[in-house]
Amino acid sequence: MDHFLYRNGELYAEDVPVSDIAASVGTPFYLYSTATLTRHFQLFDQALDGMDHMVCYAMKAASNQAILKTLADLGAGMDVVSGGEYARAKAAGVSGDRIVFSGVGKTRAEIRQALEGGIRQFNVESEPEMRVISEVATALGKTAPITVRVNPDVDAKTHAKIATGKSENKFGIPISKARAVYAEAAALPGIEVIGIDVHIGSQLTDLEPYELAYRKVAELTEQLRADGHTIKRLDLGGGLGIPYARSNEAPPLPQDYGALIKRTVGHLGCEIEIEPGRLIAGNAGILVSRVIYVKQGEGRQFLILDSAMNDLIRPAMYDAYHDIVPVVEAAPGVEQQPFDIVGPVCESGDTFAKNRMMPPLQAGDLVAFRSAGAYGAVMSSEYNTRPLVPEVLAKGDQFAVIRKRPDFDEIINRDTIPPWL
Repeated sequence: MDHFLYRNGELYAEDVPVSDIAASVGTPFYLYSTATLTRHFQLFDQALDGMDHMVCYAMKAASNQAILKTLADLGAGMDVVSGGEYARAKAAGVSGDRIVFSGVGKTRAEIRQALEGGIRQFNVESEPEMRVISEVATALGKTAPITVRVNPDVDAKTHAKIATGKSENKFGIPISKARAVYAEAAALPGIEVIGIDVHIGSQLTDLEPYELAYRKVAELTEQLRADGHTIKRLDLGGGLGIPYARSNEAPPLPQDYGALIKRTVGHLGCEIEIEPGRLIAGNAGILVSRVIYVKQGEGRQFLILDSAMNDLIRPAMYDAYHDIVPVVEAAPGVEQQPFDIVGPVCESGDTFAKNRMMPPLQAGDLVAFRSAGAYGAVMSSEYNTRPLVPEVLAKGDQFAVIRKRPDFDEIINRDTIPPWL
């Protein structure tokens, strides 16, 4: 569910007409709904009611500080994967004891940054990383709380580029090696083992892979406790998917996911962490764009938009589907036509959809890409010296620009001409 609905034939973000925002901000722009972010976070939080838990938002999905603060004020922790994300979380007012640091390539500088600024835990991905954390923590006179990310070799049944829990993926350590790695961790100075971490992938639409993975984690928990380790926290990752096409079967609900967690690991008495990102932010955001031209090609029509692959790269990168809808709804009975929907970048890959059925549109009309709140703005670039598009947050009948569009001077003045030129 989201709060982008038609009223009297016009698309609204909560109580604000999208066309009013377009007139004020210009296109293209990302637009988020506070009510949707709130509802989605609370669904996860309520799903784990009765368990000691923390919902740590995976901020790689959408990391604007206004989004982070909205969620933090609701009680969310943050899952970060870089020093920059850690700094963003702190800037948004999130305390270190509510920040989990994930990722396969943490540098010494990032580890030091987190230890000095406070950290809930490091989710360790390899033995070399664990040894570096030990060295940095010891040098600082600190103790680093860690979980070890285990790879359960479970097929998440998702796109190959966002699967993370199979044996060939770069993430975590094989679960078969876990007992040896935990034994080494226990012997390292500056390290406190507190739990286990697992994350098998993103955009999962079936609960069975979670069931398989979490049962393996439960078995490992009992083995490690028998070995003398304190396992008091289970970080179960995130990855629950969203329906990108309205016609798609809906993925499992957070309440069903919560019931699965209680069924598989609830008997262990561990604090539970989950790290949803896409399901919180995905349907909470849209990308609004304007038609530049309607072009008649050889046997096909093109809608050429002012947004491009640098603004929303998911279709080019993953062949991802997004519903694209007119901001002003077509009159009842209007016959739809097939269009290739493309951007202005000089790449054939700058194509959002092919043969997409749409009502007749003309230059100047506004369209909205639904389910664009996750992995949209955060993955955008300035390719072709196209400015990063603004981000806007709506709440009730208000809206605010939460990232402005840079002008060309701001972009170009970041370059430095060397003295020999």
